[in-house]
Amino acid sequence: MTHCCCNYATISKAQNDVARSQWKNFRDEFRERWGERFGRWPTDANGENFPGHHIRDLHHGGNPIDWDNIIPFPKDLHETLLGLYGQCYANSPPWTAIGVDYPYGE
Repeated sequence: MTHCCCNYATISKAQNDVARSQWKNFRDEFRERWGERFGRWPTDANGENFPGHHIRDLHHGGNPIDWDNIIPFPKDLHETLLGLYGQCYANSPPWTAIGVDYPYGE
């Protein structure tokens, strides 16, 4: 998929630090509540919790504690996503190319 619609402005370092702090303070409770709704929060082979990935990232104003903005991702894939987000927000090819109509339906 090469189409990206990420055009949110960045927030200041201080605002980002506040958002990250909100997430860190909420993370354990979020994982517990996730477990109640969907089953145990995923872990890797070593028993380490998957990171919570913010779909609209914190640096671009994503809500740090919104249920609809957080999904678990394996650590290696999460780190890859962080790099791709930077490319996406750069608003240059290939991310500006038109993608499929239903990217999550295939």
